[in-house]
Amino acid sequence: MNKILLVEPDFPIPSKSKNKCYFLPIGLLKIGSFHKKLGDRVKLVRGLKVKKDIRFIPDRILITSLFTYWSEYVKDAVQHYRTLYPSAEIEVGGILASLLPKECKEFTSCDKVSPGLYAEGQAEQVEIDYSLLDTELDYQIIHASRGCFRNCTFCGTWRIEPEVSYKKSIVQEIKRRKLIFYDNNLLSNPNIENLLDELTQFRLNGSQLSCESQSGLDGRLLLKRPELAQMLRNAHFKNPRIAWDGSVGQKDIIKEQINILENVGYKANHIATNIFIFMIFNYNLSYEEMCHKLDFCRKWGVLVIDCRYRPLNLLRDNYQPRLKSQDENEYYVHKGWTDKHVRSFRRKVRRQNIAIRLGLPKNKYIVGVESKYIKV
Repeated sequence: MNKILLVEPDFPIPSKSKNKCYFLPIGLLKIGSFHKKLGDRVKLVRGLKVKKDIRFIPDRILITSLFTYWSEYVKDAVQHYRTLYPSAEIEVGGILASLLPKECKEFTSCDKVSPGLYAEGQAEQVEIDYSLLDTELDYQIIHASRGCFRNCTFCGTWRIEPEVSYKKSIVQEIKRRKLIFYDNNLLSNPNIENLLDELTQFRLNGSQLSCESQSGLDGRLLLKRPELAQMLRNAHFKNPRIAWDGSVGQKDIIKEQINILENVGYKANHIATNIFIFMIFNYNLSYEEMCHKLDFCRKWGVLVIDCRYRPLNLLRDNYQPRLKSQDENEYYVHKGWTDKHVRSFRRKVRRQNIAIRLGLPKNKYIVGVESKYIKV
């Protein structure tokens, strides 16, 4: 029997968000469950704790990594826990370890790097052990597939999980009424119709489910199979998210995807809007074109989730969102963009989303917005 200490580094996540579905250390919870089945003792710590709070002497320390640009926090965790437990083996896994294994080993000075899925994917076959957390969750994480057949240049999924796999059924896994799907491309599952039928019919203690796809829906697949939109609605999926990564010239295609969702009851241009558009910025499209795309979203009444691009091999990100300005050498600014552009675009998105949530007319923004409404 081994004693395994699972560590989530002290990432810069607000305390109120640590147990939100998009920051939960789901990988560690699966690894913990896997080791418990092997008969090992397991403890999870979040942040840099002291011995008197841990009350556990591990043989092995498994530290997760998240974004590559948060590598400093992983290094701090390795150093901290090596000082506390010098005889324990320290292993780093997760996104940083998978995308940049050599750099991870050198930068953090850990004993071992574990790229890819843990234990050759065996940890994916066990139930998630939520009891390792110090709080009760009102939702459950579900994976109906792993990997993605798209090879988007800015995404690391297909690099970390090159083998795509799919489940035929998930009802046996459901333990909570609220499900958050972590699939990177849920609709690409060849069994998607069966899965959605299951979710539509399933009841937990007499109550229907509430579902959400955290990574969004592939709008291109919706165009090919628009009947899936009604099936998603029947399966109680809320807040559908689609991506607009391409040029403003794709506006008609994006609007068609929005129409498909609206036709089955999802809302846009409404005070309670629940259609979202992912937009990657600080990337190949210019600031001016991104603002033009934003104006179309304002016209359509869809909320925007802005995603600031950072290269996959970036080990540090010194962007300070609370500052009014920074030198462009202090963090990653894409060619053709400036620090002013980055901050202005984020500001436009926030103000525009507020205007939509408040139900303001399409040509009205909150005070201070710089973008002009473009009538099209």
